[in-house]
Amino acid sequence: MISKNIIIKSTLHKKPISADLRYISSNEKKPLILFVHGFKGFKDWGVFNLLSEAYARKGFIFMKINLSHNGTTPEQPVDFVDLEAFGNNNFTIELNDLKDAIDYVFSENFEVDKAELDREAIHLMGHSRGGGLVLLKANEDERIKKVITLAAISDLTTRYPEEVLEAWRKNGVQYIDNARTGQRMPLYVQLYHDVMENVDRLSIPKAVEEMKQPLLNFHGTADETLPVAMARQIKSIKPDTSLVIFEDANHVFGATHPWEKNELPELFKQVVEKSSDFLSE
Repeated sequence: MISKNIIIKSTLHKKPISADLRYISSNEKKPLILFVHGFKGFKDWGVFNLLSEAYARKGFIFMKINLSHNGTTPEQPVDFVDLEAFGNNNFTIELNDLKDAIDYVFSENFEVDKAELDREAIHLMGHSRGGGLVLLKANEDERIKKVITLAAISDLTTRYPEEVLEAWRKNGVQYIDNARTGQRMPLYVQLYHDVMENVDRLSIPKAVEEMKQPLLNFHGTADETLPVAMARQIKSIKPDTSLVIFEDANHVFGATHPWEKNELPELFKQVVEKSSDFLSE
């Protein structure tokens, strides 16, 4: 199995977009899946490397990215060591990071031999907020052929109660506790301003209604972060969505970080099987 680490330059700012990819060389053109992590996530979280290997064995090129302002660095890709970057992140930055990653895949600099990549089969996959991002980006980019979401958020623009907004605007920052690391992670009010200035572009319901690509959406009924009603909302807007509901599954489908086992949780195995079939149709 071929494994490569990559640094992608941003066209919007100076922070790098870290990435890695895995595939099995066969001198046959393979589809590519570009994976986007969620809020307080990163590309090497929990089971994501095992997930990458599983898709590689299925005949895909699997590429994961660390969004530039997720709080990690290329030197410390699994630790939130740059909280200023985290606090200054917003959805416009993340969508631009995703565009830069897609452009890189289509560029002459892409570190996969042309004989190995099928440029007519570039797909997006995202978890949680990353699921919302791939829905938005697919609607903007016709080069993307299919989309897979895992416990995706269905709306980015209406999740701020007025009492939170009042304090946020007054103080300029709010803090989010990270239960795993014990860190208090800042979110500067510029995030809210970015949402308000780009409501139309950041409307996931609008993007889902307009997007032309086939969509496969996984969600769990016991999701403690984003309720399964969000998946059903997406299905109601885009009726041809292939919706897979996992009974009693949480937001990460039974995975944890760190993940000490050398195989995927059962639900992730099902994700790989069902999504491989979906992408091969």
